[in-house]
Amino acid sequence: MTQTELITKRLEGKIAVITGGNSGIGLATAQRFVQEGAYVFITGRRQSELDKAVKRVGRNVIGVQGDVSNLADLDRLYENVKQQKGRIDVLFANAGVADVAPLGSITESHFDKIFNINVKGLLFTVQKALTLFQDGGSIILTASIGSSKGFEGVSVYGATKAAVRSFARSWTVDLKVKSIMIDLCLFLFLPSRTNKYDSFSD
Repeated sequence: MTQTELITKRLEGKIAVITGGNSGIGLATAQRFVQEGAYVFITGRRQSELDKAVKRVGRNVIGVQGDVSNLADLDRLYENVKQQKGRIDVLFANAGVADVAPLGSITESHFDKIFNINVKGLLFTVQKALTLFQDGGSIILTASIGSSKGFEGVSVYGATKAAVRSFARSWTVDLKVKSIMIDLCLFLFLPSRTNKYDSFSD
């Protein structure tokens, strides 16, 4: 077997869960994971977009509709994983949103939406997955340069991504006993269909 073949099958037999896997970074990751041998579960809030994503991935994929800020949806996701495959080897907590609201125009609903998805949703995405991890495995959190650099109109978003970095530091210690690695996937702001800055909304 060539070195290239070994690299492309490094996830052979692994079970991966990717939230926000119906578009952007999440979808691209799902496609790559399947190419490397993994079986993936992807989530998204819109069923029509999720169905399109499943078709694009093509094989070894299940789409589970849901909103990461809804804990019942997360329970349903992980019950699907448990019934279908019984475990998780890789979790990519990628679902997130970014809306523009400069200081002075930030509303309570804006704050709640961003924090509920980017912070609450990410925390419980990880916590509820833990029972399906055996010792070892990998958890990847989508971070952003917005956590350390200021950009106009996205202070609330930046604060949520600072929280993600803090989670990563603490969870690395919390999960050391289970030999689960925590990694940050750091991205620049990227344009997307749904908003000015971010390519990984829902």
